[in-house]
Amino acid sequence: MIREDRFLISRKPYAVDLNSLRGSRTETPQGRNDYYFAGRIDAVWFRRRNGVTVACIGELWDLQHPEPADARQFLEQHEDGRYGGDCHGRWDGTSYWGNVTLEQQERHLAILRPMLANYPQVPPSFDGWWTFQAGR
Repeated sequence: MIREDRFLISRKPYAVDLNSLRGSRTETPQGRNDYYFAGRIDAVWFRRRNGVTVACIGELWDLQHPEPADARQFLEQHEDGRYGGDCHGRWDGTSYWGNVTLEQQERHLAILRPMLANYPQVPPSFDGWWTFQAGR
């Protein structure tokens, strides 16, 4: 991924919580100290759905070798954006979508409501904008 200072929704950018990287090492069937790091990092992003701008919350994931030293390295090594982010919740200004507990919905909306109201600003505690698309 590439970090950009300018927000362009057409480049499908993500803002991430750099303190949320988590994951584990898994040995491969080949053994011999071969492994991959299965990592996840919390993310938020804007998209357009049927002409309406929505705020999304979820995570980005990747399998990497070698194991990244930190969240920035995890993002810089993350090159395969074909699946995008795993969306756990979405707010369109009127309704919420997500298959999570009510408590989790409330946590999501505490981020998504002000995020959409302040479009296209990066929400507090997130770092952005990160994109899979090469710079222009």
